[in-house]
Amino acid sequence: MNRKRFINCLLVLLSAGCLRAQAPHTSAQEYKLWYDRPAQVWTEALPLGNGRLGAMVYGTPATEQIQLNEETIWAGRPNNNANPNALEYIPRVRDLVFAGKYLEAQTLATEKVMAKTNSGMPYQSFGDLRIAFPGHTRYTNYYRELSLDSARTLVRYEVDGVQYRRETITSFTDQVVMVRLTANRPGRITFNAQLTSPHQDVVITSEAAGITPEAANIGNTSPLLPCVTLSGVSSLHEGLKGKVEFQGRLTARNTGGRMSCADGVLSVEGADEATVYVSIATNFNNYQDITGNPSERAKDYLATATAHSFAEARKSHTDFYRRYLTRASLDLGDNRYEHVTTDKRVENFKQTNDAHLVATYFQFGRYLLICSSQPGGQPANLQGIWNDKLFPSWDSKYTCNINLEMNYWPSEVTNLSELNEPLFRLIREVSETGRETARIMYGANGWVLHHNTDIWRITGAVDKAPSGLWPGGGAWLCRHLWERYLYTGDTGFLRSVYPILRESGRFFDEIMVKEPAHNWLVVCPSNSPENVHSGSNGKSTTAAGCTLDNQLIFDLWTAIISATEILGTETPETGMSGTGMPGTEVSATDREFAARLSRRLSEMPPMQVGRWGQLQEWMHDWDDPNDVHRHVSHLYGLFPSNQISPYRTPGLFDAARTSLIHRGDPSTGWSMGWKVCLWARLLDGDHAYKLITDQLTLVRNEKKKGGTYPNLFDAHPPFQIDGNFGCTAGIIEMLMQSHDGFIYLLPALPTLWREGTVRGIIARGGFELDLSWKNGKVKRLVVKSHKGGNCRLRSASPLTGKGLKRAKGENPNPLYAVPVIARPLISPEAKLNKVEIAKTYLYDLPTQAGQEYTLIGN
Repeated sequence: MNRKRFINCLLVLLSAGCLRAQAPHTSAQEYKLWYDRPAQVWTEALPLGNGRLGAMVYGTPATEQIQLNEETIWAGRPNNNANPNALEYIPRVRDLVFAGKYLEAQTLATEKVMAKTNSGMPYQSFGDLRIAFPGHTRYTNYYRELSLDSARTLVRYEVDGVQYRRETITSFTDQVVMVRLTANRPGRITFNAQLTSPHQDVVITSEAAGITPEAANIGNTSPLLPCVTLSGVSSLHEGLKGKVEFQGRLTARNTGGRMSCADGVLSVEGADEATVYVSIATNFNNYQDITGNPSERAKDYLATATAHSFAEARKSHTDFYRRYLTRASLDLGDNRYEHVTTDKRVENFKQTNDAHLVATYFQFGRYLLICSSQPGGQPANLQGIWNDKLFPSWDSKYTCNINLEMNYWPSEVTNLSELNEPLFRLIREVSETGRETARIMYGANGWVLHHNTDIWRITGAVDKAPSGLWPGGGAWLCRHLWERYLYTGDTGFLRSVYPILRESGRFFDEIMVKEPAHNWLVVCPSNSPENVHSGSNGKSTTAAGCTLDNQLIFDLWTAIISATEILGTETPETGMSGTGMPGTEVSATDREFAARLSRRLSEMPPMQVGRWGQLQEWMHDWDDPNDVHRHVSHLYGLFPSNQISPYRTPGLFDAARTSLIHRGDPSTGWSMGWKVCLWARLLDGDHAYKLITDQLTLVRNEKKKGGTYPNLFDAHPPFQIDGNFGCTAGIIEMLMQSHDGFIYLLPALPTLWREGTVRGIIARGGFELDLSWKNGKVKRLVVKSHKGGNCRLRSASPLTGKGLKRAKGENPNPLYAVPVIARPLISPEAKLNKVEIAKTYLYDLPTQAGQEYTLIGN
């Protein structure tokens, strides 16, 4: 669908209230990032985005720099990268693994199985907008801000007694970057603006105005204004010529003064005020089609944007953004440090325990997702949409052994469900390209995705075997499709994605084999993402039957079995669903396949507890108690999955905790974000808070491991956005969990958060919650039931309210069914601790769709 048409349709939906969220929540608190000096480096600049365009605003008075991205500027061109040699060599690699020759297996895989043509293409910067202001080096009274309440940056300063102001937005509704320039005295706006790019062989041209700028009125369009264009093509990488054509267009509207354009420079002299506009477009239509016209698209965006005033544009932009933002909010107390700059607040966090900064960081995570993942566009990549390099670290691709998935952990729970649409489209597209890869590499039906993909939806095994010989990416992504169903109960959506789930499950059914030690059904070759094991003396990751693979396939096959049963008893819905895919009937063959998977589940390895009480990461007891590797892949079953529970599997719960303790806290930024979620699932709020403290450690360079940059970007280092998203999800996990057969209120509340309010968060089953607490106990809970059905609640303190009753038996709400896990194998050397569970109260609240229920804490 055309981007402009899609946005117009979405605006209609939003204004009509057709989306799941109810009335927006308002908050008296102001949430912003602010500073008393310009950005000196990219990780101090402030991010703006509208899903398609990204902008990093430096705020330098004399020469403003706004680094620019467009979501589809990637190197390369349509391609897939499956290695046909893999079909012959994967069985040989498997034989070496089963013979215990792990390093030999890994070496052979690197030579013969991994993709040889390319390892994925990099996401690339467009370039920069630079605006020079003569004489503005002599500035005083400087202020720079990113408003999380309105998605705009503000820069203020004074030169020679004149107060200047810059306001920048990346308009959601007009799809351009706008910079509004004003002063408190007339005739003081003078500047030269130009576009620059790190790409080679760009072409910069100037177009003169058809009429004088002073004569332009609201009805005029961009061809009547002077314009600078910058055109180019994406880069050659790994032998694949770049063919994404792009064009940026720069113009301005001024009141008073003069405007001219020559030699690639747009000049304004003596204006009372001016608005600078930048549009960017490419020839990308989809991963198979790059026949679009970037010039016409860029012109259209600019024509639309310049046809109305900045005030109108800002209002429509802010209104659009706030329809997402205000659905959920978090208040952890007064802003006691509002007069301290944001970077200093991060620097001082360990001493101040600045709760308002945590709430700001939470809202910043939601802000980043709104700004980098809009329906109709691309999913948030390793850096969202913000990247200043042609060849960024890890190509800023989609890393599917946790990082892409982590980007979307906050989406459902923080009331941003439809922002999953780009992710779901990526899943559909890799299921298409993955069919070819499954056939070429494995001789199998179904589809496969290895640990990485890009805008071209490659699905072959990339890089070298230590990281890339892992076929579980598709299974992990399928979990997001099932989670959408659990949160919404939308059987139309489930019907539309059922073929994707089924065919991923079919791939694993066909390629899994029996291993010789226990005769268990395993994936081989594979790895536990990117960690070496002692079976190879720490020299290889390649293995069979890794715990993560077993957990992922358990979730995938269980979802297929459940979906087959659900859809087999539902009346098919007509039309299209959330993925744009038609509904699918469940056949007798599907039921037979589900029954087969039920039998096959019993043949897989159970989770195991090793010799020092740890949850084993591998099929063999190889775990090193001194291992502090950043990946904690075997704890997927604790989070984001729900296979490990203090109530249902206390032995595994204790073993997971033992593993996490030994991994330690300090790590890369995204790893610490994951650990916030894990410690919350372990019901230890103070330890989860300790990880937030580690995360909110100021990083001003890329030498320190993990932490947060001055602009609140996550420091891997370098910047990876997944840490922001992981920590945002973790904060909600501390306040509410809904994975274990009930909604747990304040399950991991840290001691320091004695009172607060969270509004608009979503629990599985379609329950929207407004929750306030005081002295660590529930004060008031409002449950808004979107789907109806039983709402089971667990609380450390008693609750009262109309319709509330003590819970008995299993939760009758089918969206709260919990998995039945095989009994773990426990090493005779293991010493397990008894799981101490705090006393809680368990209630049932029958609900009807569309109704609200208020409960009071005692």
